[in-house]
Amino acid sequence: MQRCHITESGELSDGELLARAHEWRREALRGVLHARGYAHELEAEMRRRFVSAATLRAPLETINATRRSRPWWRLW
Repeated sequence: MQRCHITESGELSDGELLARAHEWRREALRGVLHARGYAHELEAEMRRRFVSAATLRAPLETINATRRSRPWWRLW
């Protein structure tokens, strides 16, 4: 398996990034030396891409709905 630097992971498509992260995580579970670090780099890139995209697309209604909660002293 080929080592992937964080600069290379920025150039991968989403599908390639998911596939490589999955491969490296599988190798790490098998006990391959340094595979955990490579998987972590790729997974960090996945979180950076997908979490920011999900928060940008979140509708404002759901954000405002979560902020409106009952005071803790009201039981019903």
